[in-house]
Amino acid sequence: MNTELITSAAKATLDGGTPFPQIVVQLIEAGVEFYHVDYLALRKTFYSGEGATVTTPIPCEGLPPVAADFDAAALRANILDSQQNAQSWRDFSVRAMQCGVQGYFAFLRGQRVTYFGRQGDQHTEWFPGAKP
Repeated sequence: MNTELITSAAKATLDGGTPFPQIVVQLIEAGVEFYHVDYLALRKTFYSGEGATVTTPIPCEGLPPVAADFDAAALRANILDSQQNAQSWRDFSVRAMQCGVQGYFAFLRGQRVTYFGRQGDQHTEWFPGAKP
């Protein structure tokens, strides 16, 4: 995996302004098959198909605690807002945590993201244009 491309994509995500589809292209070019965002540990881990990993911190201050209950309807509204209005990743993350999302896996080849709550709840969202 290309660690430099991965860390560049992770920084661009945190800085905002780079659309998610462009981040996905960069991560695929870097050899990433999927990645995990962990809001409890404040880190992202990127995985190759061969088992290599790269971990980057989530250096955001002032994030809320992850809500105990998972609100899938509010999460779907948050995702739609990001897709239609290009909200920042930080704003998306604050709202996701308030919806009870403790983390998620973004499966780049599978073109979907699965969000997890603290009690095992989950919601899978397909990339725009992808089909189940």
